[in-house]
Amino acid sequence: MEDVLVQRQGAVQVLTLNRVQKKNAITADMYQALADGINEAEDDASLRVILIQGQPEAFSAGNDLEDFLKNPPKDESAPVFQFLRAISQATKPIVAAVAGNAVGVGTTMLLHCDVVYAADSARFSLPFSQLALCPEAASSWLLPRVSGYHRAAEKLLFGEPFDVNEAVAMGFVNRIVPAAELTEFAAKRAAQLAAMPAGSLRVTKQLMKADGASDVQARIGEEGVEFAKRLLSPEAREAFTAFFEKRKPDFTKIS
Repeated sequence: MEDVLVQRQGAVQVLTLNRVQKKNAITADMYQALADGINEAEDDASLRVILIQGQPEAFSAGNDLEDFLKNPPKDESAPVFQFLRAISQATKPIVAAVAGNAVGVGTTMLLHCDVVYAADSARFSLPFSQLALCPEAASSWLLPRVSGYHRAAEKLLFGEPFDVNEAVAMGFVNRIVPAAELTEFAAKRAAQLAAMPAGSLRVTKQLMKADGASDVQARIGEEGVEFAKRLLSPEAREAFTAFFEKRKPDFTKIS
């Protein structure tokens, strides 16, 4: 599909979010394309690394709320859960290149990547509480372990945007790269990994992730259940109505 480009660069599977007019807000169809692209790389021995990138203007604005409300995930076969399983269970190295805004899942997916490079223009936010929702992609489990509880709590409770320097300090961005150099730099690093012993990389990744693997999958499921409940809550209806009406939500009358 045009909104997600799947291209092969040597032994690297490159997945590019390409819905520029909507700031790469992710629809169900895009989740499916991302899941399929990761699974294809996993199944093809000649593909050794996965690179996920957006556009210079935006990495991802997060879920497309209109599409998400029209097509809410009903069970584990939903495209969003297929994507979360694929990215969290991938055995091959995943490199991410982030420029512009990374909102919601645009940030939480990075917690499943192995190496994250971000442009100096990158900004991040986790506005789940602001939308009367809850964390997803196992971020309620992963972010406290990556960044420490108090830093994670501030980001997940307030949902305020933060810059790339803070993302590096929080531990989920490896390096800041000038925006004009990001695509080339990430591609070069992915190619370096692809030239290394594939078996060694897989085992190294497996060993590093082994302790939390079952916890991550369990938390994805738990968050999914709570997320679905929150979507039907009066608070969420007010948050979404306010979002589409471009006004500040009023939660004061909702207990």
